[in-house]
Amino acid sequence: MTDTTAQPGLTGNVLFYSQPEPLTVETHGKLGVNPVDKPYAFAGVTNLVPLTVTEFAPAALSYPVIFAGETKQPVVVMGLRQDENLFVSPEGDFRPEAYIPAYVRRYPFVFANDDVEKRLILCVDRAASFVVEGGQTPLFIDGQPSPYTQQAMEFCNNFEQERLRTEAFVKLLTDLDLFESKEAVFTPRNPDGSAAAPQKLAEYFAVSEDKLKALPAEKLAELRDNGALGQIYAHLVSLLGWDRLIAMAFQKAATQPVAANA
Repeated sequence: MTDTTAQPGLTGNVLFYSQPEPLTVETHGKLGVNPVDKPYAFAGVTNLVPLTVTEFAPAALSYPVIFAGETKQPVVVMGLRQDENLFVSPEGDFRPEAYIPAYVRRYPFVFANDDVEKRLILCVDRAASFVVEGGQTPLFIDGQPSPYTQQAMEFCNNFEQERLRTEAFVKLLTDLDLFESKEAVFTPRNPDGSAAAPQKLAEYFAVSEDKLKALPAEKLAELRDNGALGQIYAHLVSLLGWDRLIAMAFQKAATQPVAANA
């Protein structure tokens, strides 16, 4: 159940949102959203963005899809360094060929947990530069959520359903003991062309192909029939994208001016 009424007891700390506020007509009745040609600068602050399971296939065409941390949260890798995003320009452009995760597209709206009322509250990031008083597309009309806000609420509600589906997917893989720890490694070349010492780029969780092959035939058939097998293969294919990320990082470094020696 969702609501736009402010309540105490909201919890949650969400990537990208620096000033989330429960959306109310009393506080935000005069606000609106202005159109922005390059709206994604906020996403450039990180190299990892959460992903829902139904996005694995389209995202796999652009990024490595990995499982991060103890919770094995699915994320896409958009850069090799923590604060670097190779797909978002400083001006806020997203590379046109890249898939934009729903986590990014829902901004500046997000659901927060109301622990008192045990429900979800629609919030807006008041710090978003394109949310302003008198904005072109109002958040409220005649004291009621505008069609734009209603659409945002529906999108966030769908995202919440996909988030729960993703948690169930991760639990399924965990229960089947399909995860293994993996490393992304880059082997640079010495000036003479020989291989230099390998460098570890990242450590993450991925589905083990050996463990997957070792599953009983009926379990594999079950994964096939419930759609999980297709998502697993999309994840595995996406791991070929590490080489693309490395090439993009080199390309970016080559275009940056070299600092003069003091």
